[in-house]
Amino acid sequence: MLREVIFGRSVMSKVGQQSWAHAYSGHFQVDVDGWRMSIYNDCDQLDYCEQCVSPDGRRWSFDSGDRFGTDPIALLSTWEHQTLEQLLKTL
Repeated sequence: MLREVIFGRSVMSKVGQQSWAHAYSGHFQVDVDGWRMSIYNDCDQLDYCEQCVSPDGRRWSFDSGDRFGTDPIALLSTWEHQTLEQLLKTL
């Protein structure tokens, strides 16, 4: 879903009123086509995805204790990571 946003095939919107800048060191909630994602803002830098919830309610957690999960942000290229970070800052 994140790559779909990066390449302009899907639209990402923030959940709630808080902007990326106001979530300076904390979780920022976004929605992409019904998928809810909690992304960690580490001092104004994109860090990791904590969890995703699908439109039908399935939940994935990407914390260090989840041996089956792989943080989707860690799978992005450097360019994709930078592009996603810029998109988050404009929300």
